[in-house]
Parts: sequence; structure tokens; C-alpha cells
Amino acid sequence: MFFWDPTMVLLIPAILLSLYAQFKISSAYNRYSKVRAQSGLTGAQVARGILNSNGLYDVRVEPVGGRLSDHYDPRTRIIRLSEDVFYGSSLSSIAVAAHETGHALQHASGYFPMQLRSSFVPVANIGSGAGPILIMIGLFMPTYGWLLELGIFAFAFAVLFQVITLPVEYNASSRALSLLQEGRMLGSEEIGGARSVLNAAALTYVAAALAAILQLLRFMLIARGRSDD
Repeated sequence: MFFWDPTMVLLIPAILLSLYAQFKISSAYNRYSKVRAQSGLTGAQVARGILNSNGLYDVRVEPVGGRLSDHYDPRTRIIRLSEDVFYGSSLSSIAVAAHETGHALQHASGYFPMQLRSSFVPVANIGSGAGPILIMIGLFMPTYGWLLELGIFAFAFAVLFQVITLPVEYNASSRALSLLQEGRMLGSEEIGGARSVLNAAALTYVAAALAAILQLLRFMLIARGRSDD
């Protein structure tokens, strides 16, 4: 069977890391969402302050529904913060807001890994959606076996996107912590809490990249097995 075969064991490390990463981000976020920043600033105020201090007056900051739905949209140049982050003044809220603002600064400065990741979005979306479908067709319909290789090739772009995402996210977190310290938005005794939240969030991207890499390796092993038959 395609979904249940010995190669499935390759995914176990990624599954375990993903579970651990989800536990860490949930634990860290919940813990520091209960700790109010001494400055009393909200996530929205922190984002706006960092943007203004860097001359990015045209980048908007807006609230958005959902939990941990925070993101920066480079197409519209809008930072969207979940309501807990937008209105909250906890260490978690400030850390997340500063991180997303870090992406806006990356965009404004032409940070190459971010530009590269943005250029990969279209092919990565196709690869993650169509890749596995082409692979299944190639496996179950020998007449169209060439689709197996095409699917693996397409899925490789989705994997590459996940890998490129890592330096983008880590750099945004590094910028966030530096900006929070330089702008005195968090005290020296509060930075540790913000760092814990951002490190936990970064681990989820590591888990996603590992899962994608191991899934690609699994597909390649399945294809090799078929070619040897």
C-alpha cells in the first residue's frame, strides 16, 4: 500500500518533533501570555513603534481573527495580528508582534532569503498540492508511471520552500529581540520570556521542514522500489 509501507518509519522522528514543537509553543505562549510587560504596551503599539522608528509609516497593523494567526503580508504590506496579540500587553503578545514586524523590516531591506521564499510561493503551492496526487497516480497506474517522477520533482519545490523558511523565521526572531531591547520595550529581565516564545515558535518550522524532507525521501525510496520491481 502507498500509505502503509515500511518507509512510514521515516516519518516517526518528524511526527515526534512536531508533537514536541506544538507542546512547546502552546506551553511557552500560554505561560508568558499571563505575564504583563512592565511597559504596558500592546502588541499593536509595539509593532507600530518599531515600524515608525524604521521609517515604515506606510505599513499597516491590523487585528485578525483566530489564535496564533499572526502574519505579515508582503503583497499588501500589512501586519495582521491575532486579537490577543493586537490588544494584549503580555510578553507573548509583544514577542509575536515584534517577530511579525521583523518580517516587515526584512521586506523593506530586501532580505534575500525572504525574497527567495516569496519567489517560491507559487511553485511550492503547486508542489505541495499536486505533487502527492501525481505520485499516487504514478504508483497506482503503471501506464502513467512517468507521473511518479514528475510528482516527486514538484514536491521537491515544496520541501525547498520549507527549508528556505528557516533562516527567514530565525532572522525575524533575532531582529525582534534586538529591537525590543534597543527600543526598551522590554526590560532585561523580560527578554528571556520573549525569547522562549520565539524559540518555541521557530521549532515548529524546524519540525515542518524535517517532515517535508523525510516525506520526500520516502517518496524517492518508494519510486526506487517500484523501478526495481
